[in-house]
Amino acid sequence: MAYYHTKYGLPRKKKRSPWRKIVFSLLILLIIASLIVGYLIYRVIYKSNVWTSGQETFSVYFPTDANFEQVKTILYGHGLIIDRGGFEWLAKKKKYPDLIKPGHFVVRDGMNNDELINMLRLGEQAPVNVTFNNIRTKDQLAKRISEQIEADSTSIMNLLNDSVYYASTGLSTETALTLIIPNTYEFFWNTSALQFMDRMKKEFNLFWEGERTKRADSVGLSRAEVVIMASIVDKETNKNDEKAAIAGVYMNRLDKNWLLQADPTLVYASGDFGLTRVLNVHKEIDSPYNTYMYPGLPPGPICIPSIASIDAVLNYEEHDYLFFCAKDDLSGYHAFARSITQHNRNARRYHKAIENRK
Repeated sequence: MAYYHTKYGLPRKKKRSPWRKIVFSLLILLIIASLIVGYLIYRVIYKSNVWTSGQETFSVYFPTDANFEQVKTILYGHGLIIDRGGFEWLAKKKKYPDLIKPGHFVVRDGMNNDELINMLRLGEQAPVNVTFNNIRTKDQLAKRISEQIEADSTSIMNLLNDSVYYASTGLSTETALTLIIPNTYEFFWNTSALQFMDRMKKEFNLFWEGERTKRADSVGLSRAEVVIMASIVDKETNKNDEKAAIAGVYMNRLDKNWLLQADPTLVYASGDFGLTRVLNVHKEIDSPYNTYMYPGLPPGPICIPSIASIDAVLNYEEHDYLFFCAKDDLSGYHAFARSITQHNRNARRYHKAIENRK
């Protein structure tokens, strides 16, 4: 403590400047303010800011060429962001509006702004599983695929009808669907029509590489012809363990230069895919897909057949059956016959079983 002497020699305290207290107080206030601001920034960055309405995750889809306004509209429209101001502030700090990536993103409940924005700006999208079954036409395929990825059905149809595109595969627009091997495939949602078809072409080549092509050569059919016959077998039965036997019947008819007379081709020719009973009138439909009228295989597949049906044709059962009809036990299996007499007898038994059930 500082002292100085008065006139009579008594010590007196030296006065302190009031500015020291003011500066000290301001410093304390500045530190407190900095802590508050730091805490608020910390909360904006790291506090949970995503709510998925009780679900563990939620999928969002940002289209190609989306901007920040569209991203906000999508996120806010689903009610995913709790503090919108905080999200937008950090997004701009991280320059996300200049780094928008399209695709399918899986948002987790409880994510903070930092996690969400980092995922979006880096384009860490989740793939989607693309599946297709029970497809009869190119229109149906294009529609089904466009429902699962960003590519629209028109762009997919344009490629399915582009003969130049198929030149390297030996296929045509009529046999275009034989390129499609049914399975479940992973794609990024923002896949284009060309990327989708290129992937299908790659899967087609992998599928036919090696043994399957050798088998096709050995049975005397091209890859497209195998799939066309498989499409008929596929619509004849859903019992995988008898598909090879049915394929054997059709191979026998081809060998004898008989008409295939396959009822599923009449259903296809009619355009009524819900048709459950083929009548004589349907046999009069003038269509290259009418195998009661035109010899050989139809010009294209009547559906995208399963892999089991394709392999059944490649490994068809060698026998001398020429006919088959549904079994009278109504099991869904078929009774096979070598002669028309035996076939008619089997057919009568089946129709009687149907009548008895009614």
